[in-house]
Amino acid sequence: MPLRNGRRADLMGIDAKGHLIIVEIKVARGDLLGDAKWHEYLDYCDRFYWGLAPHLDRECIEEPGFRPERCGVIVADGYDAEILRPAATVPLAAARRKAMTERLARAALRRQLGLVDPQFAPRWDG
Repeated sequence: MPLRNGRRADLMGIDAKGHLIIVEIKVARGDLLGDAKWHEYLDYCDRFYWGLAPHLDRECIEEPGFRPERCGVIVADGYDAEILRPAATVPLAAARRKAMTERLARAALRRQLGLVDPQFAPRWDG
């Protein structure tokens, strides 16, 4: 999902309470430790999760640099997922939430239309 700051969230959704959630997916330790841009996603969601493969060592995300007080942890494989640590909710400003919700809805609609009619294939310009 493209964000206004030029970054792309791996996964974005809306929960039952209307909170915007971003999940940054990591399948390799080097990718997790080398990611210096993840904090730029926090301004575009109410809750942020690390989505980790089961084989990854989760000790490193308990360090202060990974902001465990703000970031949740989801462990998932091809069959199942479990929230190991819920993410703290840090509410977005109402105007930003509205804008991001509309962007997410438009992106989802483009994807759905692309399945029905290839003429409406997804564009990633937000």
